[in-house]
Amino acid sequence: MGAGRRASCCCGSPTEHDALHAALIIDRLPSGVQLPDIARATLAAPPGPAPERNDLLLRGLAVMTVAGYAAGAPVVLRALDSFRTEEVSREEGLGWYPLAARMAFNVWDFHSNTVLSTRLVDLARETGALSVLPSALLQLVSNRVLAGELDHADTLIAEAQTIGEAAGNRYLAHYVSMATEPWKGREAPMLKTIDAMTRDADLYQGGQGNILSSSQWAKAVLYNGLGRYEEAYAAAERGAENLQELGLAIRSMVELVEAAVRSGRPARAAEAAQALDGMAQVSGTDWALGTSAMVRAQVSEGPAAEALYREAIERLGRTDVRITYARSHLLYGEWLRRENRRVDAREQLGIAYKILSRIGVEAFAERAWKELRGAGATVRKRSVEARTALAAQEAQIARLAGDGMTNPEIGAQLFISPHTVEWHLRKVFAKLGTASRKQLSDTLLEGTAVTA
Repeated sequence: MGAGRRASCCCGSPTEHDALHAALIIDRLPSGVQLPDIARATLAAPPGPAPERNDLLLRGLAVMTVAGYAAGAPVVLRALDSFRTEEVSREEGLGWYPLAARMAFNVWDFHSNTVLSTRLVDLARETGALSVLPSALLQLVSNRVLAGELDHADTLIAEAQTIGEAAGNRYLAHYVSMATEPWKGREAPMLKTIDAMTRDADLYQGGQGNILSSSQWAKAVLYNGLGRYEEAYAAAERGAENLQELGLAIRSMVELVEAAVRSGRPARAAEAAQALDGMAQVSGTDWALGTSAMVRAQVSEGPAAEALYREAIERLGRTDVRITYARSHLLYGEWLRRENRRVDAREQLGIAYKILSRIGVEAFAERAWKELRGAGATVRKRSVEARTALAAQEAQIARLAGDGMTNPEIGAQLFISPHTVEWHLRKVFAKLGTASRKQLSDTLLEGTAVTA
């Protein structure tokens, strides 16, 4: 997910870079402006100056737009390998990491997305690049959510909201919450966030920008988790209708398969699964191929379906994409239960429930719990309320203190005074029952709920 203004690019081909990056962020381009036109202009321009990775990234995206995903994605993957493994200056990093991290997401390269979004946030903090930091945090939030670190994501969200509020940017404060809200399975707060974000969009960027794609994706996730598949299908169709936009349009297609299958639209589900598999075969990453296996399993039957579910679990298990990994166990367990294989179903559903409930993906965890009960298991429900709860800013300060930062350093990063940091830490110590900063990291790793 992305919002916010980016620092000016001073490396490579700045005009084409800025135009293509803006086109990725604005999910419905202004009248008369077409992404293919921007891409063709990029391909017609002479190669930019060294390093080659910058030109590769731009041309890969342009080729993907003009000639198709299969033609451009391999070029993007080559560029990402260079960005990840080669030395990048601070200036180049601020200019190019935002686009590179976003493109890693689009070509299913989770490792590059993790590395580059983390570097971007660190770089923006170190240099005080407040024009870059909010959108950088949003990219890292999306990454950490997929990794199943919702508590960590909430601390990053608190940081982004602090910056947004200091700048009088209410839109950013609402938008950043969209990354985690649908996974928590709470309809009212999420719809309230979408409404507030829509109202503030014109004040922030003169239009609704990426709201249409992000809000439809969020609704699709929410309603799939809640088992309200007709609503999930309607949202996913809208979210995926412009697949050339990449980003959340691709993720909406994943939600579309599940919603279409469960709402009695097998032909549409098969069509979407085939489109996703085409992308996955080009990408070749375990994230892509595992997700493809998961969606194709849902439109298959018998031994073919089981083999695909097992492939999905094996491939996704080799990645850090814990949410999709857990969902593959859930879908496999639900399939096994429908096949009257109750013992096997309980094994898969138990794994899904343990992961989903631990990381706070409540609606999908509830689905797993109900299926477990239906398969004859006796399961004690895990309660979020039973876990120690920290406010978002408390959790953020606790994490930074546990990482060894001093009160002045924490205060400088969060735009608050060292005395305010100390006040929050006293509350954290009391809630967690810890006596020192050294104990904070271990305590937080054990699982502490973060509240809004």
